[in-house]
Amino acid sequence: MPHALSDEPAGRTSDPLLLFTPLRIRGVTIRNRIGVSPMCQYLSEDGAPTDWHLVNLGRYAIGGAGIVFGEETAVEPGGRKTYACAGIWDDAHVPLYRRINAFLKTHGAVPAIQLGHSGAKAANHGAQRDWEPITRETALPGMPPWQGIAPSPVPDSPGHSLPREMDRNDIRFVIGAFVEAAKRSLDAGFEIIEIHGAHGYLIHQFLSPLRNLRTDGYGGDREGRMRFALEIAEAVRGAIADDVPLFFRVSAVDGRGGLWDIEDSIALSKELRLHGVDVVDCSSGGISGDSPMPILPRVPGYQVEYARRIRQEAGIATAAVGLITEPHHAERILAEGSADIILLARELMYNADWPAHAAKALNVGNWHDLFPPEFAHRLKRRELVSAMAINQPGGPLRDEDMRLIEST
Repeated sequence: MPHALSDEPAGRTSDPLLLFTPLRIRGVTIRNRIGVSPMCQYLSEDGAPTDWHLVNLGRYAIGGAGIVFGEETAVEPGGRKTYACAGIWDDAHVPLYRRINAFLKTHGAVPAIQLGHSGAKAANHGAQRDWEPITRETALPGMPPWQGIAPSPVPDSPGHSLPREMDRNDIRFVIGAFVEAAKRSLDAGFEIIEIHGAHGYLIHQFLSPLRNLRTDGYGGDREGRMRFALEIAEAVRGAIADDVPLFFRVSAVDGRGGLWDIEDSIALSKELRLHGVDVVDCSSGGISGDSPMPILPRVPGYQVEYARRIRQEAGIATAAVGLITEPHHAERILAEGSADIILLARELMYNADWPAHAAKALNVGNWHDLFPPEFAHRLKRRELVSAMAINQPGGPLRDEDMRLIEST
């Protein structure tokens, strides 16, 4: 097992199922290996969370998830994709996140944050408009377009504006913004910090030769293109306590026609481990080109192989994500040594109680206890009453049975 992790006793589970065995990473113990993958909501107000975030994230904690990530959270205002993206660049954001995180911890979940910067993907409308670029013609009142920054002046895609190439001062500014955002995150009660280095955003733009055309020390060969990512990881690690877990999300391969591949991600992961990263969160895609690299078929667990290879070849813990929806599949991924954590996204939007339902499907003892006590008590009573009805079909019930039914 990678050095940063340790297994905890299986607790109330009736079988040694890895999915429901608590996991310790540095100073944080996670009640199970199920995490909520970061999912952008596009419902923040000037970067700040609202009641939507409390309710949306809170339901995942109530449903039994071990880790609850918020969404990709911009480290500075220009690093948003849209005006409605989450941010943590202002001290005023801290108490609003703290309120949410206190609720998550009350219900047994570990609150986590993903810090990111959009780079060339800046200045878009929201998801329901398919991230259409904001132009002077399409801008809403008081929400004009802004110019993104990038390693090289390469637009994100046709129709997007040309980003400004970052100079050394810009690079220092963004690294400092990640550091300050990490400090605010801890003040806000987050217990895990993840750096977003995937999905075509700024760090990924530095990694991929399709977007990074620089000839200085931050470009050129793979070592130069990895420098920005590693400097951010090192700076964030140095700014947070030793007992705080640090994750890093990679696009293990670029999108269709890309150039960054799994061998590059393994090399990056080895360096991330040396720079204090504990877990590599293995996703894919976000930058496209015209190489022979194919699009990944969206089949269950389509990114698990990347998590397995990085875990085994880079010697670092990994999180697997991508169409993992069946409990037995999730358990098998862990049992086969392909990953240490299972992350779910849209499946939890569809079924926020997936962890508790998975525990039941895997015959975990006292699966009800993944719910809050107020839920667990009533659900246990319901099962008991149902069992009595089955065992005494049509027969008279004892007085104590009637009292139990009436009190349920």
